[in-house]
Amino acid sequence: MQTCPLIHDSGHLFVVLAEGRFLLDTGAPTSFGNVSSVRLEEQRFDLPPSYMGLAAELLSTYIGCETDGILGGDILNQFDILVDAPQSCVYFSGTPLECGGEELVLEEFMGVPIVSATIAGESVKMFFDTGAQLSYFQGDSLPGFPAEGNVMDFYPGFGQFSTDTFRVPIQLALSSYELRCGQLPSLLGMTLVLACAKGIIGNEVLRGRVAGYFPRRRRLVLQ
Repeated sequence: MQTCPLIHDSGHLFVVLAEGRFLLDTGAPTSFGNVSSVRLEEQRFDLPPSYMGLAAELLSTYIGCETDGILGGDILNQFDILVDAPQSCVYFSGTPLECGGEELVLEEFMGVPIVSATIAGESVKMFFDTGAQLSYFQGDSLPGFPAEGNVMDFYPGFGQFSTDTFRVPIQLALSSYELRCGQLPSLLGMTLVLACAKGIIGNEVLRGRVAGYFPRRRRLVLQ
């Protein structure tokens, strides 16, 4: 098992490796970086310099802080991962880890995990994206929730966009979370249709708690 520092900066979660500081991003199917490779759990992973036209320099501009790239699903999904936000660390293990808490079953679409949630009484599928500072909900009921202001965000291959946000109660397993949700531009929102999803659960759900992300066993555990 390898233990790495976890940094919460500008609404994003970063893992610190010997090779640099990388965005922890379950929503990105492909990792990339301004270094040729990274090492995790005695394994060496080669990194392309960019993904869909997004390289580390532009990514740093979009998120407002320096990063050396993204750790995406092609690497993350080979491990059991324990995110300990209170202790500011993340654990990677090639062998199974355990974590107490409420368990959610993970589905998968093109390497990106999907969870089931309930919003306004509706059962929906949502991408689980630790690289997203916001959650997103493409439902018509979104403007009916308390407003939280406008936010500038970005999406690989699309670039930056602004969205009005709202504080939305979302039930995951037996627990309810109030998450700040925006709405994706229509072109991006259409990509969710391919996976029959209605939105994205961002990293706000991980802040201040311990969570187990076990993609090989299709499990997400939230304490």
